[in-house]
Amino acid sequence: MYEQSLEDSNLVKRGEELLRKYMQGKANLDKRIVENEQWYKMLHWEQIRPVGDGPQTASAWLFNSLANKHADAMDNYPQPNFLPREEGDKADAEVLSKIVPVILEQNDFEQTYHDAWWDKLKSGTAVYKVFWDKEKDNGVGDIGIADIDLLNIFWEPGVKDIQESPNLFHIELENTESLREEYPDIDFKGSGDMRTTNYIHDDSIDTSEKSMVVDWYYKKMENGRTILHFVKFCEGNLLYATEREEAMAGGLYAHGMYPYVFDVLFPEKDSPAGFGYVDIMKDAQISIDNMWVSFEKNVKWCAEPRYFSKDGNGINKEQFADLSNSIVDYTGSIDGIQPIQTAPVSGIATNLYQMKIDELKETSSNRDFSQGSTASGVTAASAIAALQEAGSKTSRDMIKAAYRSFANINRLVVELIREFYDEEREFRITGQMGEEFVRYNNQNLKPMEEMVMGQVQTAGRKPIFDIKITSQKASPFSRIAQNELAKELYGARIFNPELADQAMIALEMMDFEGKEEVIRKVSQNGTMLQQMQQMQGQILQMAEVITQLTGRDMVGAVSGEQVGGQMPPETMTKGSGAGVDPLGGAYQSTKTNTIADRARKNAQERTEVR
Repeated sequence: MYEQSLEDSNLVKRGEELLRKYMQGKANLDKRIVENEQWYKMLHWEQIRPVGDGPQTASAWLFNSLANKHADAMDNYPQPNFLPREEGDKADAEVLSKIVPVILEQNDFEQTYHDAWWDKLKSGTAVYKVFWDKEKDNGVGDIGIADIDLLNIFWEPGVKDIQESPNLFHIELENTESLREEYPDIDFKGSGDMRTTNYIHDDSIDTSEKSMVVDWYYKKMENGRTILHFVKFCEGNLLYATEREEAMAGGLYAHGMYPYVFDVLFPEKDSPAGFGYVDIMKDAQISIDNMWVSFEKNVKWCAEPRYFSKDGNGINKEQFADLSNSIVDYTGSIDGIQPIQTAPVSGIATNLYQMKIDELKETSSNRDFSQGSTASGVTAASAIAALQEAGSKTSRDMIKAAYRSFANINRLVVELIREFYDEEREFRITGQMGEEFVRYNNQNLKPMEEMVMGQVQTAGRKPIFDIKITSQKASPFSRIAQNELAKELYGARIFNPELADQAMIALEMMDFEGKEEVIRKVSQNGTMLQQMQQMQGQILQMAEVITQLTGRDMVGAVSGEQVGGQMPPETMTKGSGAGVDPLGGAYQSTKTNTIADRARKNAQERTEVR
């Protein structure tokens, strides 16, 4: 049986103590995450009052707002574009712009992005993990990207940036039997989940045969460089430690960063996590549901007549409170059975109810026109588009924040390519020009070694890329707007090469997505036209020389006229007027014949001299 050393045992104990401390510091956040999950599932009455204590009707205004925000995010699914900081890195930037989206697709990143956005809207924070999965591709290894539950990750309380935490813990429940097969020398007990806060599930989940595995990341400074170390332990047993491996003396990853990216919706002070739309809308949702329950009671009382029945012991409270009882016993001066009068809900109450619904919409920026409907009187397409554009500015703001986090994800992807893509890998790229296959390795991405005095090698320049994130334009409205813009530019003759200079001035004053690409193509067309004009002038000059030497009308041929034999003097003396060529065909001079006329005149003068 495996017995770990005292040093390993002390390392695990230290990690467990830190984890418990971090769990205590994050307890309030974990509680809020669990509560928000119930609000998302429309089971929030349990958060308001105990089950069975009155009606518990839940409306879906909060969920509708979350669903609309999520749709906005998926309509603007991002794609990366890599820009070089130095001219020599252009080729690698172009290749990375092609292969990184393929890596994301191979990791089913769209589904990961989908799940992470639900976490972001509910709890305020989405967490991505970008790591090297050595088991991928039959053991060759490749980049992995996953969505991490915020409930399973812990950091030092009080830090703002996750990279500033001296330690970071990520816990996951794994099957105890699988761990026994992977580590046969260790006797796993199946201790279950050690978390103090867990989600509330509809089904019963048994964790007795699960063991909590802890991934512990921590940083050290060595020779002025940040080294990321990694420890894996379970139930007090050390499973792996980079500091115990000579080959891992440089740390887990060369980039020295935690392999996690936090995408925050609404930030909080002194915390890498934030809060989401559920936290903003829950109070308004409580008021809406409470009023609706009262309205339901009133409607039921008005729709089903109830009566007092005289008795010797006063009004029976149990009967009165139970709407299923049509008769309620009471003690009083009125004889017989009297109907119970119920006043209907007043207009003030219904107005207040509608105001609360409007408050929820306004606070969540989920107005009607952002969902496609408009107020009465607004029928023009341009007016509807303007309202939708103005109403989506908060969505654009939160999507831009997600793009910044997405850029960080791509930076980690590039760093993993730089470190692990030693062998060439082949990617199939599907683009506008069809399919192409690209082979790539990290040869050009690794830092270049430089020689200094004394023949000492030091790390030199490392290719660095700026990442620009654009939207794939999944939204039909976005595609229509982009197509309309293209037609307007075409109608304004922006793409006419002869107007390239004027078009460049107009484009520089405009602001739309993809403007740089349009400017580049317009500039190329203008440059190409200038080159063609220069070449045409050179050809005419060459034709003039040939005409002078041979006497054949080569200038006329370049100008598009009929080409005959030797030009007779009487034809040449026609000057710029109409004339007849040697084959009897008439020719008409144009503005483009200026050089041709001059050539004919020179040829005439030489003929007269002869």
